Amino acid sequence: MRVLSPAVPSCRYPREVADGVTVPGNAPKDSAVMDAHRLEAFSDSVMAVIITIMAFNLKTPITANWHGLEGRLPSLLVYILSFSSIGIYWNNHHHLLRATKRISSAVMWANLHLLFWLSLIPFATSWVGTKHGDWLPASIYGVVTLGAALAYFVLVRSILRANPDDHSIANAVGTDVKGMASMAMYVIGVGLAYLSPYLSYACYAVVSVMWFVPERRFAKNTPSRSG
Repeated sequence: MRVLSPAVPSCRYPREVADGVTVPGNAPKDSAVMDAHRLEAFSDSVMAVIITIMAFNLKTPITANWHGLEGRLPSLLVYILSFSSIGIYWNNHHHLLRATKRISSAVMWANLHLLFWLSLIPFATSWVGTKHGDWLPASIYGVVTLGAALAYFVLVRSILRANPDDHSIANAVGTDVKGMASMAMYVIGVGLAYLSPYLSYACYAVVSVMWFVPERRFAKNTPSRSG
């Protein structure tokens, strides 16, 4: 008669992965990093809330005529500009994460840093909408959008470090001339705010026009994730 010993689950020491992320040693290799789907879904939710807040800040005209609409026109125009900016980030963020295979803790913090600056856009939008003729709100708007652009730049670099063997992402990013030009335009806009807020708004609008056509680099150079 053979005596069966009780089954004892195998124990392995935790496996350390890049940037301090720890997973069980018997976990599948793909689970060593956070699923990019989750990060994308979280970011999409935050951006949707940001757009909702901006929409709630819109006020209807006091009177039902063109004069009343004229009084709300600055708020409407800056809302359109801000909505376009959020939409551009959402579109490029979507393609970037779809092309990303590995997400490290550094990528998660960089992504949160981007969302922080994007969450300030409703504040800057509301201030410009009510004080569009003053230089300080126009300057602060540029600082916020510049911060978001820099944060996106850091996010891309963090993803490249987390995926050192994925040359397709690096090829898709390339030299990022458009991204550099956008940050330069934001800096110019902030500098011009003291001379004329409207010159600043023109610089910010140029950036949106530059990115109005969706980026095709990631779609062309990287395979999309399944699911």
